[in-house]
Amino acid sequence: MPPFTVLRQSATAQYFTEPLEGLGDLIPLEMILIPGGIFLMGSPDTEPERSEDEGPQHEVTVSNFFMGRFSVTQAQWRLIASLPQVNRKLAPEPSHFTGDNRPVEQISWYEAVEFCDRLAAHTSRPYRLPTEAEWEYACRAGKQTPFYFGKTLTPELANYNGEYIYDEGPKGEYRQETTPVNYLGIGNAFGLCEMHGNVFEWCQDSWHESYEGAPTDGSAWLSENEESSRIIRGGSWIDFPRLCRSAFRGYDGPVNRLHHMGFRVVCRAPRTL
Repeated sequence: MPPFTVLRQSATAQYFTEPLEGLGDLIPLEMILIPGGIFLMGSPDTEPERSEDEGPQHEVTVSNFFMGRFSVTQAQWRLIASLPQVNRKLAPEPSHFTGDNRPVEQISWYEAVEFCDRLAAHTSRPYRLPTEAEWEYACRAGKQTPFYFGKTLTPELANYNGEYIYDEGPKGEYRQETTPVNYLGIGNAFGLCEMHGNVFEWCQDSWHESYEGAPTDGSAWLSENEESSRIIRGGSWIDFPRLCRSAFRGYDGPVNRLHHMGFRVVCRAPRTL
């Protein structure tokens, strides 16, 4: 495996940039170190507009890992789609809302996995989709409020259907489309951007109706049925703000492709960090 090079460091985050190369292009993939820890997964009974499937709340221990600062972009997708196939074909231009720096969407779970497999083969690093626990831990960045911004959400902070409000928050702009990554220039305490809104993001896990029996070590919770529905997290440009909460759990069939669903990648951190 190539060595990790920390290019930048702050009090809260370390980064490395994967220089993706192909077809004469050089497209960076910025990865942020998410330090391991213990967090309370799920939502409390008192959280406004919560769903029963967000409980019971339970402690989960998560190990260090790297996560993409942004959702995978269309430029990154196109480059990796040009690489040799691992298990299935990838269309180079699948998205409804086009733009190199917009998140790729209309991607099935199987295609997101194929992207990770090709990226891993290309870089000799173990890229994959995040587990549901990793995703929520990374999104919360130490917060237990409904959003990493606090108790409510505004369209100045995330791209969602601003015609609807959450917990007495304000109405605002409904953009009716995806926006380029880092469009609002706001990240959470880990430095991750657009964990709320823009596009839903696929996770590894199969759908379960509650957290009864869920693993507590941050690993993926899989079903024996390989065709089971898979978890999506984060909400999107088309959704109500309640669906953008840190604890909200959505799901869809692994073959489905929708114009509000994308993904971001994670990678195991070296044990020395």
